[in-house]
Amino acid sequence: MPTIIIADDDDGIRLDRWFQRHAPDTSFNIVSRWARTGGIRLDGAKAAPGDRIAAGQTLLYPDHLPEPSAATRARAEVEYREPLSDAQIGYIRGMIIHQDAHAIVINKPPGLATQGGSGITTHVDGLLDALQFDAATRPKLVHRLDKDTSGVLLLARTARAAAFFSKSFAGRDARKTYWALTIGVPNVESGEIDAPLSKQPGTGGEKMHVDPEGGLKARTRYRVLDRAAGRAAWVEFSPLTGRTHQIRVHAAAIGNAIVGDGKYGGKDAFLTGGISRKLHLHARRLVIDAPDGGKIDISAELPAHIAESFALLGFDPALGAPLVEVPKSATPKPKSRRLSSATSGNRRGERRSRGG
Repeated sequence: MPTIIIADDDDGIRLDRWFQRHAPDTSFNIVSRWARTGGIRLDGAKAAPGDRIAAGQTLLYPDHLPEPSAATRARAEVEYREPLSDAQIGYIRGMIIHQDAHAIVINKPPGLATQGGSGITTHVDGLLDALQFDAATRPKLVHRLDKDTSGVLLLARTARAAAFFSKSFAGRDARKTYWALTIGVPNVESGEIDAPLSKQPGTGGEKMHVDPEGGLKARTRYRVLDRAAGRAAWVEFSPLTGRTHQIRVHAAAIGNAIVGDGKYGGKDAFLTGGISRKLHLHARRLVIDAPDGGKIDISAELPAHIAESFALLGFDPALGAPLVEVPKSATPKPKSRRLSSATSGNRRGERRSRGG
């Protein structure tokens, strides 16, 4: 029976996932059968497919692994990546704003997609080889930002860190703060928008809409940080759920679309007077626990077009200091009302915040 020492990059993953990575033609049924008959052992003890493995453990398994199929070999050929140029390496490394043993955080510029797609040739995922440094593997994406949204994007440097961070995002333990410039000023200075979202029919899944009946739960807190008369507002958004385009849809649903967001605000989502037509939405700050028990708390500087718009409107970014963190146990859960439709100006999904 072959003997394998579990590598650091496989620490914390399930046993069946290990086979998926290292012997992709070994099906879950095969792994299960080996486990039932005692053919797989971790440190000498029988193991089950769902067992978590740890770096340094000794894994024994039968020596009759299936030969790679034609489909697997084809996938391997497709996954081959051309070496990055010096310009590409310098480009992605210039975005780094934090780096430690578990994570790399970049300040993603607007216009750069997180992953590839139709017509997309340059994206973060395609540049990650440049951020491997001394790690065993390239870093992994654990969350996403829209192509035109700038700001904090966290990358996990190991499989264990990726599993840890993914669990934090899925469990809503990570706290994300976005800055946006909106058309007009919300009537309610601070509060919470509770409006379920679903894919809008007829858009091929490219657009979301408020769907009180069949939508998935979506909640966003916000507060107005400054205003330019009634023309525009600097608004801080904190999503409590993670739906596609959530902040953009919620902002438009209360009648204050984000500047530059033609998809959800239409032709009225643009300002004159030298204000850029680009989307004015920026992932300003991320606070998330680290696998070693510490905490990552990182903020990203504004991109040039938003900084210029703020200057034109007289907004001072230094005034956007974060609120004092309050323990969840000390904060009573308020009742919230929901939007009954996505009609512009319908504010029944807003909950007023007292003392915000």
